[in-house]
Amino acid sequence: MVGLDAEAATQHDPLTALVVDDEAPALAEMRFLLEQDDRIGRIITAGSGTDALRALESEQVDVVFSDINMPGLDGMELARVIARFAQRPQIVFVTAYDEHAVDAFAVDATDYVMKPVREERLTEAIRRVVAQIGGLESAPPPVEDETIPVELGGVTRFINRSDIRFAQAQGDYARLHTRDGSHLVRIPLNTLEERWECAGFVRIHRSTLVSTSHIKEVRLEHGRFVVVIEGAELQVSRRHTRDLRERLLKPRAVDR
Repeated sequence: MVGLDAEAATQHDPLTALVVDDEAPALAEMRFLLEQDDRIGRIITAGSGTDALRALESEQVDVVFSDINMPGLDGMELARVIARFAQRPQIVFVTAYDEHAVDAFAVDATDYVMKPVREERLTEAIRRVVAQIGGLESAPPPVEDETIPVELGGVTRFINRSDIRFAQAQGDYARLHTRDGSHLVRIPLNTLEERWECAGFVRIHRSTLVSTSHIKEVRLEHGRFVVVIEGAELQVSRRHTRDLRERLLKPRAVDR
C-alpha cells in the first residue's frame, strides 16, 4: 500500500489499530493488509466484541476495524458502546453485507469496507481515518446557499436551497418540497442533481433527489431501504443504495 507523503507522515504518529472479527482467517488477512501500510503502527486483534471491549479498557486505540455479524456483542452494538467513550477511536466496519451501511451512518462510522477487502479500498479507508484525526474532513468548506425563484398564484417567490428537503421529477420539471409546501420549477431533476451535489443532495431513485441534511432516519423494510424526512418516507432504489451509503458516510457540506 502507499502511505502518506513525507510531510504528512511527520505530522502523525503511526496509528494503533484494533481488528475485530470472529473468523480467524479474516482476522489474519486484515492484520496482514494493515501491516503493509506505513500509517498503521501497532495492531491488536480480538475474536469477539466482548474481547474488543476488554482490549479497549487497557489500550489506547486510534481506529477499530470491526466485522458486524458476530455472535454475542456484534459490531454495530460494539460501535454504540464505543460512541459513549469520552475519547473514542474511529470505527471502520469491514463486512460482507451491504445491508448495514445506513446503520453505520447512525453510529458515525468513518468508513464501511466490503469483504473481500481490496488493498486499494482499505488504503482509502485509512486515508479517511488519518484525515479525520488531522481535522481535514471534520469541517468541510461551506457551500454558498442558493435562492430559487418559484411561481405561486402568479406571484414570484424566492426559496432557499437549504430549505428544500427533497425534489421529485415531473417530466422536464421538478417539484421542490419544503416545510411549507411544494413548488414546481422548470428544471430537470438531472440538472438539479449535478448542480446541488456539492450541497449534500443525493439521488435515491430515478425520480427523487434528497437533501442529506434533512434525513432523519434510514431503515430497511421488506428488503428495501426507506429514507425518512419530516413529513415523508421515500423509497431508495437498489441502484442508488450504494450512492446513498457513500454520501452518508462523507462529511456534510454546510450552507452558509
